[in-house]
Amino acid sequence: MSLTRVHNLSISLDGFATGEPQSLDAPFGHAGQRLHEWMFATRFWDASGSAGVDDVFAQRHGVGIGAEIMGANKFGPPGWQDDPGWTGWWGAEPPFHTPTFVLTHRPRPDLVMEGGTTFHFLDAAPAVALATAREAAGGQDVRIGGGPTVVQDFLTAGLIDLMHLVVVPIVLGRGVRLWDGLEGLEQGYDVEAVSSPRGVTHLTFTRKASARDGQSDRPAQGGVS
Repeated sequence: MSLTRVHNLSISLDGFATGEPQSLDAPFGHAGQRLHEWMFATRFWDASGSAGVDDVFAQRHGVGIGAEIMGANKFGPPGWQDDPGWTGWWGAEPPFHTPTFVLTHRPRPDLVMEGGTTFHFLDAAPAVALATAREAAGGQDVRIGGGPTVVQDFLTAGLIDLMHLVVVPIVLGRGVRLWDGLEGLEQGYDVEAVSSPRGVTHLTFTRKASARDGQSDRPAQGGVS
């Protein structure tokens, strides 16, 4: 079976994956771009960037991915559902190049973009959304693209096989935390840490075979943020 993966999810030292408040002009709220400066310095993002350890991790983002699942707050700012012309943050050619499933309580018709991305809008629990995305992925892996609430929902439901987090040495103090409600999560994963010269730490959570065999099929609460 294909794997369910998270890549390049940046969090602060106090566990926040985004700041607040989110708006059209501030997709990550008061965090700005500080959580992602490590990525902007890599060749993954810019051909003139670094080819070091940060780039090695960043490049794994798209390898073997056949579909993505994201939450409503990744697709657009609060209220985007009321704007029929909103097509996401990324312009005419989004960077996904796969079927991309947006979890929202207010689905709309599919949105075909340039470069192979088609946005599908689902009102579904994590397990149902994952089954739909796996079918679209054609045997390849499914990436859970965020935001943090959606990643948290899929972790709670026991559906994440591999998760790459990047701990950035900043303190946000407020926003949306990844870890709330996930006490003891590490017991089901093998965890590896790699430090970068830029001061970030790459954490890789790989689900243990025993945890995979006994995974829960119960849907998480929510799942559309």
